[in-house]
Amino acid sequence: MLNNEEQYSLWQVGRENPAGWYDEGTSGSREDCLRRIDEVWVDMRPRSVREQLAVA
Repeated sequence: MLNNEEQYSLWQVGRENPAGWYDEGTSGSREDCLRRIDEVWVDMRPRSVREQLAVA
């Protein structure tokens, strides 16, 4: 699961997503999902912070 700040979270398949979160597209075992998050979430800062620092 992913939010607008490009932060990731694990979420059980079939449960309704909380407001502001959407499916990222990865499913599988907990380990598979954690591996995917580890691969793609290389900068833990929220997107808004990264964008603000890029302008400064």
